[in-house]
Amino acid sequence: MKIERQTKIIQLINQYDIETQEDLASKLLEEGFVVTQATISRDIRELRLTKISTSGGKQKYVVLQNKESKLNEKFIRVFKDGFISMDRASNIIVIKTLNGMAMAVAAAIDSLDYDEVVGCIAGDDTIFCAVRTENDAIKIMEKMSKLANKGI
Repeated sequence: MKIERQTKIIQLINQYDIETQEDLASKLLEEGFVVTQATISRDIRELRLTKISTSGGKQKYVVLQNKESKLNEKFIRVFKDGFISMDRASNIIVIKTLNGMAMAVAAAIDSLDYDEVVGCIAGDDTIFCAVRTENDAIKIMEKMSKLANKGI
């Protein structure tokens, strides 16, 4: 339940400008997750969420990017828990995930900060990951395969 809830939190903060813990709890409730303020606070800490200012002068939660420690263990766990398989079409990697986890897995891939990855587009259970070249796509698939099987 914790992994599913934290995955949903990542999806929600990527989809909406969530300003407060109350806003997050409300969005989670709409998605079927009943949580306490203490649980929200713990999840925010564990997921390393922080607030940034938006263009409208408000604030919103985002995932804290730690450049010194690129392989955030929470994102690795989300990647491993959601990943099912992948295939390649030229320089596009198509990644299959568990239902509802594509956005969280795409966020995990983005957090890995691979220079070869141009960007990801996520649906419900499929991610299109654009990579700079075909050779880079092969290298990234090897890295993702190791990550999915061993967790680095």
